[in-house]
Amino acid sequence: MPRPSITMLRIPAADGRASHFPQNDSMASKTSQYSESSIRVLKGLEPVKQRPGMYTRTDNPLHVVQEVIDNASDEALGGYGTEILVTLHRDGSISVEDDGRGIPVGIHPEEQVPVVEIVFTRLHAGGKFDKGKGGAYAFSGGLHGVGVSVTNALATRLDVTVWRDGAVSTLTFEHGGEVTRPLATRKIERGEKKSGTRVQVWPDAKYFDSAAIPMAELQRLLRSKAVLLPGVKVTLVLEKTGEQTVWQYEQGLKGYLVEALAQGSGAELVIPMFEGEHFADPDKNAGEEGFAEGEGASWVVAWTEEGAPVRESYVNLIPTPAGGTHESGLREGLFLAVKSFIEMHSLQPKGVKLMSEDVFARASFVLSAKVLDPQFQGQIKERLNSRDAVRLVSTFSRPALELWLNHHVDFGKKLAELVIRQAQARTRAAQKVEKKKGSGVAVLPGKLTDCESTDVERNEIFLVEGDSAGGSAKMGRDKEFQAILPLRGKVLNTWETERDRLFANNEVHDIAVAIGVDPHGPDDEPDLSNLRYGKICILSDADVDGAHIQVLLLTLFFRHFPKLMANGNVCVARPPLFRVDAPARGKKPAQKLYALDEGELEAIQDKLLKDGVKEGAWQISRFKGLGEMSAGQLWETTMNPDTRRLLPVSLGEFDMPQTVTMMNMLMGKGEASQRRSWLEEKGNEVEADI
Repeated sequence: MPRPSITMLRIPAADGRASHFPQNDSMASKTSQYSESSIRVLKGLEPVKQRPGMYTRTDNPLHVVQEVIDNASDEALGGYGTEILVTLHRDGSISVEDDGRGIPVGIHPEEQVPVVEIVFTRLHAGGKFDKGKGGAYAFSGGLHGVGVSVTNALATRLDVTVWRDGAVSTLTFEHGGEVTRPLATRKIERGEKKSGTRVQVWPDAKYFDSAAIPMAELQRLLRSKAVLLPGVKVTLVLEKTGEQTVWQYEQGLKGYLVEALAQGSGAELVIPMFEGEHFADPDKNAGEEGFAEGEGASWVVAWTEEGAPVRESYVNLIPTPAGGTHESGLREGLFLAVKSFIEMHSLQPKGVKLMSEDVFARASFVLSAKVLDPQFQGQIKERLNSRDAVRLVSTFSRPALELWLNHHVDFGKKLAELVIRQAQARTRAAQKVEKKKGSGVAVLPGKLTDCESTDVERNEIFLVEGDSAGGSAKMGRDKEFQAILPLRGKVLNTWETERDRLFANNEVHDIAVAIGVDPHGPDDEPDLSNLRYGKICILSDADVDGAHIQVLLLTLFFRHFPKLMANGNVCVARPPLFRVDAPARGKKPAQKLYALDEGELEAIQDKLLKDGVKEGAWQISRFKGLGEMSAGQLWETTMNPDTRRLLPVSLGEFDMPQTVTMMNMLMGKGEASQRRSWLEEKGNEVEADI
């Protein structure tokens, strides 16, 4: 039976949507009918039309157009195209044309439908799934399996023209994906282009807040494509005005950053720009065995003392405005290189401790990473989540900067001075926040392993289930800003416990003292000035007992620390339940993949099968508890801010009296019979997605 949880909590799911626990309908209204006929199966592109916000941005149609632009860019990235032409037509439609290989138009051997039709009408179809040797795309902008099919679903009309194999083929869709003009093919006439694809789309205004394409964003997107594809000509044509803009960069990333800084603050550089690139070749370099051939990054970094930094990153030409693990890798690589230089030349003043933000605070950069099988957060690909990208970019950028600094010692010392000044300024600011350990303040719990930083906003405390898991967490944490408080057994159910009697329980006492906040009610104005951690993270096993501990702790915070929950200080850590040891396939080396639950495990296995791995060739391990995970595994999957999936808990929009009634039924000691009846009736509807 799925585990019940708490009605008032609103916990974002991995895709950004909110998971709400069901209201107690049996108490408020008559139970609705629920039978076999209630189950509806959405087919084709219907899921996109029903919930467009799950698949794309709905403020304007730019992202659905970007899907088409990305496909043209992928052709150029693979070396098959040299031009991309984007036209905004008078009738409001947008067309994207390239000179790549052209989408295949033949009949699919399994589906018995033209391939070009499948590409535009099936959510999980495309040439980018084939990652093995000889695959259509070694590197591409992601593998979410939606792409231009979403563009088609949210359009009133979409025309496709393909030049390929001596013929030109046309196909028209209308009404969100219906084929109204079947595939028609004729021979290419003299003077026509030999190969390429042209897609013209009329976005359906009813799906978007505004039907207008934001011109500044479109221009920035197209310019970035030209920067990241040196030598490729990118053109934007506005039919209404006849205006035409062409971008073609030969200097690549450096020229782009110089231009961006000049248009911004125009601040003077502290040292010349640091630029470089490195791509893996495991056959030649033994240290690169963990990466696929061709994976790597190009970068250019500039340090200035004034002005707002310019920071842009891309993965396989896809802009990642929310950053992600590739940016984390660059930050780590730069920090370790500069720290090594400072230590080698004995430049660090006594009492000054360097941190990564000291190196990164005044850095502007453009980063372009190539990742064989990128994993993004959400369908719109704004943030890279691939764990290996941290090590990939860090491994390649660090030695390059170390070598450059030691070949240019004078520039290295100037950079060191800037970094040390940043560290000193940060230290002075942090000294304003003092830990109060004097008389009149409770002594911190003995089993608390505290962090070193005094930056409350950055600091985190993990409330960990059991001493065994607490040991792994202590060894795996970042002691700079992460504290560990092991909890023994299950915490007291505090729903009906009076506030004055809370401290009779050792676990609750230790939690309150460790976080520095006294219990309070929803109408109180608690003293949060002594709050010691910006994030209070509940870390328990990924099983039923672990879920029970989560519920008990969430009950404690909702009942007795509601201000912390309202402020978003409370979070739930999500450790994996399974580990999959996947063999090498195609260009991808052997990997350790982690799944939060059985659903993710099934998705990983499906992906391995699509990659050509024979069933049974991988090994599956199930973690019986956090104590079974090594410190490194716990850090990588659950505690590392760059790679973990930490869910913030907030108070959603709800009726407080009804919620309190529900909580009384769920957590009240004298409500066993009513709770059992409710579980029998509603248990199968409860989402267990925490």
